[in-house]
Formats: sequence, C-alpha cells, structure tokens
Amino acid sequence: MATTDRYPRQATTLALAHALSAAERGLAVIPLSRTKLPALRSPHRDDPTAPPCHGECGRPGHGVYDASTDPARIRELFAAAPWATGYGIACGLPPHHLIGVDLDTKSGADSSTALRELALRHLFTIPPTVVVLTPSGGRHLWLTGPPDVVVPNSAGRLAPGIDIRGAGGYLVGPGSRTDHGVYATAPGSAHLAPAPCPRALLRLLLPPPRTPRLTPPATAGAHGRGLIQFVLAAHEGQRNTRLFWAACRAYEDGIGPELADALVDAAVRTGLTAREARSTVASAARMTGHRP
Repeated sequence: MATTDRYPRQATTLALAHALSAAERGLAVIPLSRTKLPALRSPHRDDPTAPPCHGECGRPGHGVYDASTDPARIRELFAAAPWATGYGIACGLPPHHLIGVDLDTKSGADSSTALRELALRHLFTIPPTVVVLTPSGGRHLWLTGPPDVVVPNSAGRLAPGIDIRGAGGYLVGPGSRTDHGVYATAPGSAHLAPAPCPRALLRLLLPPPRTPRLTPPATAGAHGRGLIQFVLAAHEGQRNTRLFWAACRAYEDGIGPELADALVDAAVRTGLTAREARSTVASAARMTGHRP
C-alpha cells in the first residue's frame, strides 16, 4: 500500500517539475489527471444556474483558463490537485501563440501520410520543430502562429486523424504520465523552439470566410433569384454564356439594372473576374437596347 501511495506523489512531483520547466519557456500550463483531462473540477459544477465563468471568480477549476506561467500559481494549482500526473500546455497564448498538430493513429488513420499529401498539394514544408511522442504511437507537432490570428480547435477537418489544438485548447506536455503511458519529446527535438506555422498550412487551419448570401433586390422577385442560380450553376467553359443569357433575360424583363450587380457577384463566384463579368453584363444590356 505504501508503494501505491508513494507512486502518485512521485508522478505529481515529476509533472510539477516538467510544468515549471515549460513555464520557464513561456508556456502556460495546468495540471492534468491520468485521463488527460484538467485535474481540477469546476467550482460551479453543482450550480446549474451559474453564469459562464472563465476564472473571473478567482477559484481554480476552469480548465485551460487556469493556465499560467507564474511558478507560484502553478505550485498552487498542483497543490490543489495532488492526484495530477501530468500537465497541459495552453495553445494560442502569447508569447508563442502555440498551435498543436495532433497526428493520431486511432481507427487505423495514417495521419502522417495525410499530412505529407496536404504538404505536397498545398506546397508547404513542416520546419524542424518540437515533436512530442504520444503513448498510442501518435505525434504532436508544435508550431507558432501570428499574434493577430486565432486558430480554432478542430478534429479531423484537415484529414482523418489530424486534430488541431488552437485557442482554448491544450496539448499534453512531455513528461506527463497517463493511463496509457508517458508523453516524451522525440529525440533531437527537445532543444528546438516551436517553429512558425507555414503560411499555406495556416490558411488551411482557419475557417473559410463567411460570404454573404446572394439575394437579388426585392423588386426582382423569384425570377431574379432563378437567374442568379442559373449563373451560379455554370461550369468552366459555360460561365460567360450563362451570364450573358441571364443578363439578357433580366434586361428584357425590366429587372436588368436592379439585378446587374448580383449577376456580376454570382459570376465572380464561378471563376470569372469582376472585369469580365461586368463586360459581359454590359454587352447584354447593349444587345437588348439598354444603356449599361
């Protein structure tokens, strides 16, 4: 029994030492349990009416929002969680703005090959950086992002087996002990600093920009919506033809001036340049006897 009692204390002491070492490098940390979850439970868990709290109450137990680089604060967190056997490193925080690329091996996913294929397709190279080996055979790649860019967390969005740890997420730090084994820095990468995320990869990590839905003026009615959808459905080789036909119909029906901008926007979405689209719409106006 004494051995059983002593082992968690040793694991916690080691985890704290690793966490303090990470904090010296500017990495904010929290204690983790053997399940890789934050070791401290929310102080609001028994109050369903409590408003959302990210630590404003001053008490520990807010997951990644507890993360700190202050040695005294880190010791307090680990003292409140003597069962902790690991530590988490918060992503997205200054000075590193860490981005974690988690290459998993679960469900037979070949995430390393998937990342290589993405790199070839989008013309980027992963630079030498910190690599952490997971007990399951996976890898965590540490990268840094620009301070003005918020990278969201995602699971499998890039490819099966590739998860991203961004703002609001955390990585299990090397030296952590879990139910499945110990996380360790890959040979040759412990001395490295997290490398900047390649720009092409960074673009893949960000959500696509929200584009406003094309809506014709109210005066155009259902017919105008149909003409816009006709243009949007154009494939390469028929974009100009469809745009010209739709613009001619719009001008013949008296809604050309109101619908022109929406038709140009629709054509641009199919791949035409704005200049080409405006020229085609102007040609349709002249063909139907209207001034563009």
